[in-house]
Amino acid sequence: MAKRKLKNRKIRIIAVGSALVTGGAVATVLLPSANAADEKTPEQIMTMCQRAKVLNGKQQSIFDFGGHPVAGPSFESDHCEFVETGFETFDGPAEKASIDFPNCEPNATEPAKVSITWSATTAQGQGKYTVTQQGGGGGLFGALSGSWLKHKGTLDLTLKSATAGDTEQRDVPVGKVLHMEFTPKMQRMTGEWRVRIDAREATTTTNATPEQNFTAPEVVEGPVVLPGAAGAPGVVDGTSKAVLTDC
Repeated sequence: MAKRKLKNRKIRIIAVGSALVTGGAVATVLLPSANAADEKTPEQIMTMCQRAKVLNGKQQSIFDFGGHPVAGPSFESDHCEFVETGFETFDGPAEKASIDFPNCEPNATEPAKVSITWSATTAQGQGKYTVTQQGGGGGLFGALSGSWLKHKGTLDLTLKSATAGDTEQRDVPVGKVLHMEFTPKMQRMTGEWRVRIDAREATTTTNATPEQNFTAPEVVEGPVVLPGAAGAPGVVDGTSKAVLTDC
């Protein structure tokens, strides 16, 4: 009888040991890696970029992004730059740019001559992430200006919209309704923001840290803007046309 009790006890000890090993294996799988801890979302990377000591080659002050030497925020990275990877122009969506001008009177026999004043507004500086980092002084949009200067039909990314408009004389045929439609010429720049935190040597109170690099993709769209006359604001480039529909 004594031998049997001892045997059962050994079995129980082995079973407990197996459970501990299994639990240890699970714990090992669930432990986060050091690399995972360093991962950042694009929004976090953009904030690090905005609060870089050097942004697109320009030395920054903490006051450039609303920082404060005591209350913060302070610098979050050492260097950030935008690297362009592509640029294209394309036709934007057509939009109705005037009211309707009908020539639908039952006794109408001739085309109606009308003077149509039309206007269309197109958004500027619509970025994937920088739209949330614009700020009153331009923020990261200001950092993109140098890249846009390389292209024809540049625009001021710190402005929220640009307009096009004109007054035209048109004939409206009998039995038709006329309105003006405007198709803006758009431009799209793609690239990525590259953020770097320099390596730090060990001190008496801190450990050494390696260099860290982060990237966030960016897509910025805006209209092609033609220079305004005599210093006036630029106007959106594009094509206007008269659209006729039945009464």
